[in-house]
Amino acid sequence: MKTIFIVDDSDAYLLLAKNALEGLYETYALPSAARMFKIAEKIKADLILLDVEMPEMDGFTALENLKKNDSLKDIPVIFLTGKDEPESEKKGLEMGAVDFVRKPFSPPDLIDRIKKYI
Repeated sequence: MKTIFIVDDSDAYLLLAKNALEGLYETYALPSAARMFKIAEKIKADLILLDVEMPEMDGFTALENLKKNDSLKDIPVIFLTGKDEPESEKKGLEMGAVDFVRKPFSPPDLIDRIKKYI
């Protein structure tokens, strides 16, 4: 079973994504990028759902750090965002994210997007 890290500071979105993916993927609901990096040392993710706006370390900084790490740089990252800003989407894609999913998302749409990459 493929493994997905769900990284979001919102408990509601962590739960929504985890419930949507239950039975399809092994998921890890992580409330911060720092937790993601700690878990990533032990568990290999096949894909990361990454919130853009988080305290301490935002999604762009987290993606930048992922791309600098040889063992993590090839993991597809889909950004989750509540904002509708073309500039943010362009920046994320240029940095190496594979897709953007707008919040609130529909579970079927999220699953379809994930299936494109793993």
